[in-house]
Amino acid sequence: MRQRSRFLLKKLIHHGLRGLTASVLSGGAIALSALPSNAINEIAVKFGPTQTTLHISDLEAFAQTGQVPTGLQHYQAALTPTVQQALNNHLNVEPSIRDRFVQDLMDGENGRPFVAMLERVAPSLTPEIIQTALQTAETSDAGVTAITLLQSLPGDTLNIDGMALLRLLSQLGLSHLEQTALGQVLDRELNTPSMGALSPRFDPSVSGSQDFERWSVSFRDHDRDRVIPVDLYWSENSLGPTVVLSHGFGADRHFLDYLAQHLASHGLTVVALEHPGSNVDALIKAEGPLLPAEEFIERPRDVSFILDRLADLNQHSFFLRGHLQTEAVTLVGHSLGGYTGLVLAGGTVDPIALGKFCVGLEVGASSPADWFQCAATEATLPPERLADPRINQLVLMNPLAGHIFGDQGLRPVNVPALVVTSTHDGIASVSDQQLRPFNQLTGPRSLVAIIGGTHLSVGDPANLNPALTQVPFMSERPEDETLQLRQYLNGTVLSFIMQQTDQAEKYQAFLSSDYAAIFSTAALPIRYAARLPPSTDSWLANRDPRTRRLTPTV
Repeated sequence: MRQRSRFLLKKLIHHGLRGLTASVLSGGAIALSALPSNAINEIAVKFGPTQTTLHISDLEAFAQTGQVPTGLQHYQAALTPTVQQALNNHLNVEPSIRDRFVQDLMDGENGRPFVAMLERVAPSLTPEIIQTALQTAETSDAGVTAITLLQSLPGDTLNIDGMALLRLLSQLGLSHLEQTALGQVLDRELNTPSMGALSPRFDPSVSGSQDFERWSVSFRDHDRDRVIPVDLYWSENSLGPTVVLSHGFGADRHFLDYLAQHLASHGLTVVALEHPGSNVDALIKAEGPLLPAEEFIERPRDVSFILDRLADLNQHSFFLRGHLQTEAVTLVGHSLGGYTGLVLAGGTVDPIALGKFCVGLEVGASSPADWFQCAATEATLPPERLADPRINQLVLMNPLAGHIFGDQGLRPVNVPALVVTSTHDGIASVSDQQLRPFNQLTGPRSLVAIIGGTHLSVGDPANLNPALTQVPFMSERPEDETLQLRQYLNGTVLSFIMQQTDQAEKYQAFLSSDYAAIFSTAALPIRYAARLPPSTDSWLANRDPRTRRLTPTV
């Protein structure tokens, strides 16, 4: 029995921590520092009537040397190099962001499951105590690590409910295992044999020959008291529809700069706009919720407002007259920008379904995007729809589109859609946020699966906000590993947009698995398909009851 329990603990820690700590924490090693006078020195873990004690000094010794002290011999099977690395790593989160997140937990309705989970696992801890401990740990020579955080907690002994902790680790482990399994299925079943039909006369991933201008301007919406910065890429020989780029939460209008320049070099007009309530400036401001509820309404309005202004410029501007075709728009949205595009294309938020989901949300079994979307439960939806008929194509990259639309809210979205999903996305879960919404779309759709890709793999490395890579659960790929992916997206997104033009047939061949195979690498295989494999459809259909069945068992 003891051996089986140790095996289970080892598997839970391995899968839970590997998916959790590798991205929450980054770099660094523990340095000894003086303990606060009231620091805890032991952890008491209770399993029903039995209790075991772990000494912080033993954990510290293991973290420094990798050797298991005598006091931890019973847990030797679980003390893997992954756990040692987790104990050593630093928590590099901007203090103002961290404090606002904790404040959200303490003040917001959506933070209650976190607080309830904390009460079950460690009854003596509260968000306020953890926030104070984080601030204390920051002053140590080592900064914030798992060890210095423990050393900064008040009292002598930290009491933990072992069964509640195992339940949390089991949920984290199941979530990680699900992503891994789905990635393997997509990799295998979408890896179709080459038909040998791709013999292009040109490569759409290569930069075009058009000289283009890039103008940075800002437009003020006086009705909403909102200033929207825009980068406008245009050329004298514009030949196709306008492209709007909508960034994700905490990013800015430069997130897809490489793609904007590529499309502009092929004569397309590109509008990269910035959403002031959910951009990088909003992320690092000192007060307020991290993601205000009204952003779920204001973001689509930002796009419609900008399209109205560009339509005016197309008629009255000396330079831009006739160059801005705003009646046929392809929206490219990343993460929260994907939500923005779906609303503009006719998707309707289902507050009742979202409210039910958020009430029953399990902390360990959910992704950060699940919690971000729950902020919308506090939004006051307008009586009018936010759809804009000018949006007639969508490119959705790692979209945040889980339960916010319910089961039917995406049925009205019938425009052509290209969905890009990353199987190692630690922010927006592959199953809930990306694949399930893909199946709900009713128009022509196709899927690009980046096997091993992360939430920011599609972004421009030169313009990534460093604060984004410090957000929990966001483990990112190095720039050299994503180079081929960005080149592929240049060609595929261009080919998709050109399906609205009289050159559609010329570009059709590049919307294929053969073209994806050209840019696949061992680190990041790329798969393309018009539909999900049957096994994945079955997986998604049975996911919720399967999760409820497995979690209590583990």
